[in-house]
Amino acid sequence: MSAPRVTAPPKVVAVTESSPAAHVGLLPGDELLSLNGRSPRDVIEYSLLVDEPVLDLVVRRRGSGTDLEMRVEKEAGAPLGVEVSSAVFDRVRTCDNHCEFCFIHQLPPGMRRSLSMKDDDYRLSFLYGNFTTLTRFTEMDLERVITERLSPLFVSIHATDPAIRADLLRNKRGATSLRWLTAILDAGIEVHGQVVVCPGRNDGAVLEDTLAGVLDRYADLATVACVPLGVSRYSTEGGMRPHTVDEAAAVCDIVERWQSTFMEAVGRRMVWAADEYYLMADRPFPAAATYEGFPQHENGIGMARAFEAAFGGDERAALGTRPGFFQAVDGAPAAGYRAPRAPGLTQTDGSTPAEGASAQDDSRQRTTAILTGEYGARVLAPIIDDLGRTDIRIVPVENRWFGGNIGVAGLLTGHDLQRTLADQPEGDRYLLPDACLSEGRFLDDLTPADLPRPVEVVATDGASLRRALVATWRSPDSVPVTLGAAR
Repeated sequence: MSAPRVTAPPKVVAVTESSPAAHVGLLPGDELLSLNGRSPRDVIEYSLLVDEPVLDLVVRRRGSGTDLEMRVEKEAGAPLGVEVSSAVFDRVRTCDNHCEFCFIHQLPPGMRRSLSMKDDDYRLSFLYGNFTTLTRFTEMDLERVITERLSPLFVSIHATDPAIRADLLRNKRGATSLRWLTAILDAGIEVHGQVVVCPGRNDGAVLEDTLAGVLDRYADLATVACVPLGVSRYSTEGGMRPHTVDEAAAVCDIVERWQSTFMEAVGRRMVWAADEYYLMADRPFPAAATYEGFPQHENGIGMARAFEAAFGGDERAALGTRPGFFQAVDGAPAAGYRAPRAPGLTQTDGSTPAEGASAQDDSRQRTTAILTGEYGARVLAPIIDDLGRTDIRIVPVENRWFGGNIGVAGLLTGHDLQRTLADQPEGDRYLLPDACLSEGRFLDDLTPADLPRPVEVVATDGASLRRALVATWRSPDSVPVTLGAAR
């Protein structure tokens, strides 16, 4: 199987001091033209190559155009000591679907250019947990997935009826591309599925039929998430609209009925409704134990219960299934919203202030305000109320930048935070979830330094928020008891 032409060789962006790469003279800016005679297509292949004990490199020196040959000798599996610039070195496979509910088509002006790229690349599914529809998947892709055991993958299903799926994707290949899902599952690859539920299109009887199809043809799926479509005020699709309260409740009912069916048939619940459905339907979240380890936590499935459990002291509260690449290495080159959230932020600590945070150590006298989206405020309210403290408050931030039904913390922008903070008192301590940042920037390209009040960026998990709040508690006697995780 021949590799596709490499259009941009991996570029070195950092070299670890005293590493094998440093010893042979690799420098930031160098391009790695080949490793042991091969030009890697992506960081997956690159990671396999650099595990070798002997590496013959062809390197193009930065700025000079000169090609150098270098030999690296190290222990097998030892790190080379190089950080490369991207995850995919050939062309990212872009999406050729035209889904009515695609959020990228609903972005307002003024967003970062990188956000407008639609990918449908199985490699980014493996690396970062992006969902792929498989409409551009090929026999060669299947061979690689099976041979290299690229697991888990994340697949957008939307409907199992071929005609309905093709209509939803606005792509005739949508009617047949789930054949690849069958082949992938038959090979023993772990796959997590997703259904974006659009009212009047694939809810109700169609959703029932989709879940029946999953049980009949794709029962080896690890999980299936039912998530609501996001509708911004920039949507031009007349048929796309937010769910009503009754429609959201109906999705919860359908999912819970099918959980019972899956439990009887395959011994696990298989399908879950996103937390947003329970908020829209004004229903309590299911108990934490029913999420079976929160395998689709990052997709908004059980996030509220996991947050509550971690805030209550359960440091083991699961944060979901990590893409396969992250099970083997510490990280990958930053890509889009998967990039590091805030420079200098310790993701599991929550105590490191971001740029612009106040330097004065008077947090014990100040009120602490937690900035979050409108949905996040509803999740946090009972948790903070249980503390019984008057020096901690929640500040919901209305998302006017996107408008529509967008209320999650991850889509907060600098402009909306500027507007909200301008009306907040000076001198208070403001905590901001890192979910709304990528490499220290908001979606509208502003940074925390652009806000009218100093903020401290806190990792978006319950344990980190609790640790950040400890600084506001005036004495050890005032620390609340552990909260229950399944009220």
